[in-house]
Amino acid sequence: MIYKLKAGAVLCLIACVMSGCASGISHTVVPDYNQRGIRLIALAPVDNKTGDTQAARLLREKILDALYFKGYPRIPLSMIDEKLAAHHGGNADDSKYSISPEVIGKLLGVDAVMYCSLLEWKTSFISIYAPTTVSVLLELKDTAAGATLWSSRYRIVDRHYDFTRKRLELKAYQSYDPAIREIIEETFASLPDGPDFVGKPPPEKKFWKFW
Repeated sequence: MIYKLKAGAVLCLIACVMSGCASGISHTVVPDYNQRGIRLIALAPVDNKTGDTQAARLLREKILDALYFKGYPRIPLSMIDEKLAAHHGGNADDSKYSISPEVIGKLLGVDAVMYCSLLEWKTSFISIYAPTTVSVLLELKDTAAGATLWSSRYRIVDRHYDFTRKRLELKAYQSYDPAIREIIEETFASLPDGPDFVGKPPPEKKFWKFW
């Protein structure tokens, strides 16, 4: 019993030291972004490296909301997916993640495509310690030449402590949504505002009203 308590204390100490190496963010943006006339952005399906389909769905929905709040018209995900599926003859396979922005531009008539890769989405359980790691890469490419206009990568490690596996699992599950919100907040901070941004959410507009 004493040995287990000492081991737990050591783990806590190690975890506390590790907490100083939590998350990191990097981004790039072309200098003349505001002169590119980027208005309509299609959000491609998430390239999910984790196998967690629910996580990918949640992430994509949150990113769509974030684009809208940044001043870019909301393009329904169902419309995007239908167009991409039709392009592949109705087949749903990994090739949908590698469709070039030029092709998507022709299919949807958009100015740019945002690609998202969910790189990590996991929790490791070590005694009374359970770190939850979420990592995302975002890239915005124009549909004229496929050039990268903006990119951002963020990795967050949320650390949990408790005395039972069940409570650790609950804490880990509850941390996913806040982790996604933090990732989007941090990454989108460097994305230039869209043409409809006025410091508050613009009036809802339907995609087909632009024609």
